[in-house]
Amino acid sequence: MTENQNTILQYETVAYLPGERAIRIIDQTLLPGTIRLILLRTAEEIREAIYLLKVRGAPAIGVTAAFGISLLTEGALPAVEDDTPERHAENYEALRSFFLDRAAYLESARPTAVNLAWALRRMQSVLDSCGSRQEMTMREICALLREEAYRIRNEDVEVCRRIGEYGLTLLKPGDGVLTHCNAGQLATIRYGTATAPMYLAQERNYGLHIYADETRPLLQGARLTAFELSSAGMDVTLLCDNMSASLMRTGAVQAVFVGCDRVAANGDAANKIGTSMAALAAKRYGVPFYVCAPTSTIDMSLETGEEIVIEQRPAEEVTEMWYRERMTARDVKVYNPAFDVTDHDLITGIITEYGIARPPFTESLRALFKEPQG
Repeated sequence: MTENQNTILQYETVAYLPGERAIRIIDQTLLPGTIRLILLRTAEEIREAIYLLKVRGAPAIGVTAAFGISLLTEGALPAVEDDTPERHAENYEALRSFFLDRAAYLESARPTAVNLAWALRRMQSVLDSCGSRQEMTMREICALLREEAYRIRNEDVEVCRRIGEYGLTLLKPGDGVLTHCNAGQLATIRYGTATAPMYLAQERNYGLHIYADETRPLLQGARLTAFELSSAGMDVTLLCDNMSASLMRTGAVQAVFVGCDRVAANGDAANKIGTSMAALAAKRYGVPFYVCAPTSTIDMSLETGEEIVIEQRPAEEVTEMWYRERMTARDVKVYNPAFDVTDHDLITGIITEYGIARPPFTESLRALFKEPQG
């Protein structure tokens, strides 16, 4: 564990350190006051980091899961007896059983973020492809898993950059842009999703005015988005979640860009709680509302957002987390969903790495998966 005084943008959100047999993350629960890098080595540490939001954001969770299951599976190698091709069948079944057990354990940390399950399924597909390859040792299989984890990481950087390029076509110099929660570099490896157009606009001197919702109850907008964008030199204004409608009414906001954790086939999108309120206000005041979604976040198996499982968080996040003393009576019940679903009819467009999907989303999203993508 280390503390560092460098700027937040100097560190990758998630890094694999094979030499130390560890994953390194930024503990985002301590931001912005402290930049602390922590090392994760065990399944319990990895799962806890995901569940407690030390690492968060759908893409970053996916990368953490990929690196994590690779690290854990490599750690099981000493238990494999006689790692030779002649022992392939017996050793492979033992390794696969271990992999599936640890993958299920990690996946249970955050049920709403589809990238967690997506990354683990993708890693499993590599493992499954090795079952009939009798010439392979388990060490060679683990090397392939590590390569796939790095591939997922590198693809995330490129996907975010492409989302940024498409999103930038929707902006002009001097625009005001509102965002909710943190779909920035801290939620990915680089650029972010909703913030990718902002980072590219900064590089090209657009002079955007960024408005960041505070994002109760965990304050990802105040602690993370405002912090990382101001560190990048952007013009950032923080506001409480219930002030966004008032701001849009003034005409200061020309577009809303948000990330998401899961998109259904009809375009309904689950994102951090409070997103749907911003979408409703944007609809009322004629502000275009865009969801920035890697295709890995689009779940075509779900017809509508009604099928998205919404994680319920501990009541203490609302009543105690940010206060010196408890701020409500102890017999008061608390409703604390981590996400809400923004209905597709409130969404102007869904920006992916392959282009901007527009209504009707049942057609435009399906087309993304039918057409060959480059």
